[in-house]
This record gives sequence, structure tokens and C-alpha cells, in this order.
Amino acid sequence: MRRFLKWTFGALLLLVVVAVAVGLWKREEITRLMAVNSLFSEEKIVDNFSHMDQAFLTTEVSRGNGPTSPLSYGPDAALPPGTDAWVAERSLTSLLVLNDGEIVHESYHQGTSADDRRISWSVAKSYLSALVGVLLDNGTIESIDDPVTKYAPLLRGGAYDGASLRQVLNMASGVTFDEDYLDFNSDINRMGRVLALGGRMDDFAAHLTETFAAPGETWKYVSIDTHVVGMVVRGAAGKPVAELLSTHIIQPLGLEYAPYYVTDGVGTAFVLGGLNMTTRDYARFGQMYAQRGEWQGRQVVPADWVDASTEPSAPEGAGYGYQWWIPEGSADGEYMARGIYGQYIYIDTARQVVIVTTAADRQFREPGANQQNVDMFRAIARDL
Repeated sequence: MRRFLKWTFGALLLLVVVAVAVGLWKREEITRLMAVNSLFSEEKIVDNFSHMDQAFLTTEVSRGNGPTSPLSYGPDAALPPGTDAWVAERSLTSLLVLNDGEIVHESYHQGTSADDRRISWSVAKSYLSALVGVLLDNGTIESIDDPVTKYAPLLRGGAYDGASLRQVLNMASGVTFDEDYLDFNSDINRMGRVLALGGRMDDFAAHLTETFAAPGETWKYVSIDTHVVGMVVRGAAGKPVAELLSTHIIQPLGLEYAPYYVTDGVGTAFVLGGLNMTTRDYARFGQMYAQRGEWQGRQVVPADWVDASTEPSAPEGAGYGYQWWIPEGSADGEYMARGIYGQYIYIDTARQVVIVTTAADRQFREPGANQQNVDMFRAIARDL
């Protein structure tokens, strides 16, 4: 009996030692996985969205050594009745309004500040679209009608084989991908765990095999399409997206703070939603687009790409362009970048109004939430 107890104790001790060793070895991966599982919890979401670099692998997007471009202040705007209630209901963490390039309203909420680099979520998609426009203009990418496999051969034989760059920009790849954030086993959540555990996003995309429609036939919003756009960009230019975005977009804008991307385990930028920057710096990008790609006398993004990418071109009349949203009933030049949990860059070109919100809106999927935001943006723009 004594020998049995001694053997049992020894075995348990060995298991404890092994568990501790594995825990130490995989500590970072376990920490990131725990962060993913609690990322949107009510008590942590606001702080998490300002500190993604504390939970995930990241890479800086250099702002360069140039001066910060000015954002001057105009007279304070009288915002429409109901603005305060909307800010509270939609859990905004910041609201910034530009009119003719001047800040006419800037406020921060729920303990956040102007220095916080907030997660963009899918607003990041529109930044990648801008980069595609630059690379098309300089000949790095020959045509948006090229097959994605021309630049991303890893995708050959998978679900994306046969899709063109135009089709994935339009979210019309026809690839089967479940984007239900509330389903633990959905594709989008499995992808998040790949990211947290240091896996390779390229492999995740390449291993998708199912389609529900032929490429270009129908529109369905699937965020993995944007990762494929990123694979095309990297394959065409032979450089990381963070470096390309820095050179062609970020440095010309003269941002206050260097942004950063969340990355996978091999340093590949999470281009479909991992960009982090301050509210003012989001506004600089929006104002550049409101000026049809021009910023401080320099054409940063070709004007014809700004026009083409922000017009509804997706099949079946979807209000979607090349990684930009065009709300129903929009006037010419009215469009927006949009991310989950209430991140927006809204642009009204005719009125020269840009509105940026960051938020932690855990009810962002409830019926009418997006339309409520659009209606408020339009009301603010009309009242200026």
C-alpha cells in the first residue's frame, strides 16, 4: 500500500511538473487565447479596445519622421437634439466631427482619451482598399480583374481559386465563411483563435474549400475576403502590408501617433480588422478621402480610385463598393468605413463633413442599430 501511494504521489507530481512546464512554454499563447475569449465581455471591452497590444502580437506601422499634419479647430458645433442619448445608447468612446477640415466637435467617453489607439475592426478594410488603389496606379498590381492566385499562389486548389481581385474587394467571392460572432464555433471565431494561438492566417484562408456561389454571382460579407486582398497586396509588392501602408498612406498623412496592426504568429498583419490608431488620426484618413485622395497638396490615393471604390459596385444591388459601405439612400459622395461594435468613418463629400466614432457597443447587431448611427451622422452633417 505504501509503495502504491508513493507511486501515485510520484505520478501526480510528474503531471503537475509537466502541466507547469507546458503552461510556462505556452504562456503567451494561453494568455492570448484567454484574451480572445474575454475580449468583448462587458467589464473589459472598453479597456481591451484601447490596449490590443497588451493581449496580441503586433507590428508597428511607422509614421515616419515627418511633422504632424495640422487639424485646426473651428467653432464648436451645436449637435442635434438626442446626441447625448445616442452617445450613451451606442456606447461611444469617442466622437469627432470635421467640417471643411476643421474639428468642430471632439469628445471622449467611458474613460478613454485622445491618445488612445483604438481598434478599428473592419474600418481597417477601407485602409487596405486605399493601398490597393495606390498599387494599381503604380503598376504593382496590373488589374483588379486578375485572379487572386496570380499574386497569391498558395490559394490554388482552394475555395478562392477562380476568384478575381475585384470580386474579393466586392465581397463577392462566393466562399463559404460563417461570420457569426456569437457562435463559438463559427469561422470568424475559429479564425480569432488561430490568431491568438500564433497560427498562420494565410494557411487558414488556403484551407477553405467550400463555396456557396460562383465568384461574382452574389454579395455576402465575409471578412476572410479582405485577408485574401492582403495576400494579393503582399504577393504583388513582395513586402509586408504594414510597410506598404506606412510608405503609401500613413507617412503622407502625417499622423500624430504610429498605428499598429495585430498580427498572426508569423507577423502577418490582421488586415481585415487589426489596425489601431487614435480618433484624430482616423479623421485625417477620412478627410483625405473627402478631398478625393488629396492631402496637403499631395495626391495620396488616386482620385479615380476614391470615386470607384466608394460607389456601390457589388452584385445584387448591395450597398458596397471596394471595401467601403454606401448606405441606402446615399447622395453622391456619401459613404463610410464601418467596423463591428460601433467603429465608423462617415464621409459626406458634398458637405465636406467627416465623422469618426469609436465605440464598445455590445448591442451593435440589434435591428436598426446601424441605421440609427447613419441617421445621426446625417443629422449632424445637415445641422453644421
